[in-house]
Amino acid sequence: MHTCSLFRKLDIVRGDMADYEQLACHHYRAGRPTGIKAIFALRPRKPFGSLGKRALGVIVYTMPSARAELRNVATNNLFKGFDRQTQLALINGNIRCISRVIIDPRLRGIGLATRLVRSTMPRMHVPIVEALGVMPKANPFFEKAGMKGFLPRVRLEHIELMEAFSLAGIDDNDLIDPEAVQGKLDALSPSATEFMEIRFRQFLKSHGGRRNMPHGIDRTRYVLAKLTERPAYHIWFHPDLEMNLP
Repeated sequence: MHTCSLFRKLDIVRGDMADYEQLACHHYRAGRPTGIKAIFALRPRKPFGSLGKRALGVIVYTMPSARAELRNVATNNLFKGFDRQTQLALINGNIRCISRVIIDPRLRGIGLATRLVRSTMPRMHVPIVEALGVMPKANPFFEKAGMKGFLPRVRLEHIELMEAFSLAGIDDNDLIDPEAVQGKLDALSPSATEFMEIRFRQFLKSHGGRRNMPHGIDRTRYVLAKLTERPAYHIWFHPDLEMNLP
């Protein structure tokens, strides 16, 4: 499927919860986002083969979190130095957050997520748009859309396990899919399996009752959740809007 010809057949329009819900099952995060401010859908102008006219992609904007670990770094402490009530008012008045970006799996990898982000950020009419991505290397569309990324500080045991995954042929893109990771772990040779078991035990030694979890999908889901619970932070400043500051 040629990217350019496909792009000409799709429009980005205002969407609704029905558009989100039909694609939600393809996102790695469970549960409905809260504080929704806008939904945009990527929709064919005419019925598109077996896909019809239903949304082929969706982006969900929400109110920002009161706390974001790297927001102060990204904004040079723009929201610091105020009392709590004023700070919350400034954050809510100046920022919107990209909470979900979902593309139909059959159309991934051709730049549609980048198009959704780039095209809709200005339509939110706020000075700042931010986003949190669990695996920045697996989600490069934020940067491609013009956002600047900031990486959280990564603990040593996380780095060591990530390196072990890489040596075992498990790359960053796999880490949002526990079943795919488990399949690759199950296919390892005995020596590689022993190596990975050592790394898993080292990673889990400070996780209380979880430290002795047996090999299997439950342990893999838990470990991947912990590996990805501190997301990278992405930010975009609207070139034509100034901050509303006191």
